[in-house]
Amino acid sequence: MPVPTTSIPPVVTTTSAAPTVPPVPKPAKDGTCPYLPTSYVAEANGQLVPKVKLSTDEPHPACFFYATATEIQLTVRVYAGDQRIAKTIVNEAAPDGSQPANSPTGWTGGYVSSNNGVVYAVAKSDAAVVVTTNQKQSIKARRIAEEAIKNLGI
Repeated sequence: MPVPTTSIPPVVTTTSAAPTVPPVPKPAKDGTCPYLPTSYVAEANGQLVPKVKLSTDEPHPACFFYATATEIQLTVRVYAGDQRIAKTIVNEAAPDGSQPANSPTGWTGGYVSSNNGVVYAVAKSDAAVVVTTNQKQSIKARRIAEEAIKNLGI
């Protein structure tokens, strides 16, 4: 007796390509941070800032504030573009298990403390701000993130 055959429709899967996260910024040139005054960073982070370097990222370069000629004391990375990428940047900087961060109002993310300092990372809509400091107090990184966000108007 012949075995009946049934027609099974092919399985169609659709995937949306994962967003491409830009590489971690690197200091590329001497300059002045366009959204964070050096004097503010020195006061908020509690260290003199003899040198500032910028990445080549557009429209907002990452700012690298130095403690010495070669040692970075604080970095501020700003991203604006795709909401999924902004969230990914924050999740990579402050992964699950980190302390929750929700300042300024409307921004969410996390912060992580280690022997090397603190990372404070928050996102809102399509923007992300990540502050990395060699200081152990998270309030310093938070205050600097708040000031950068305020000055950027994002």
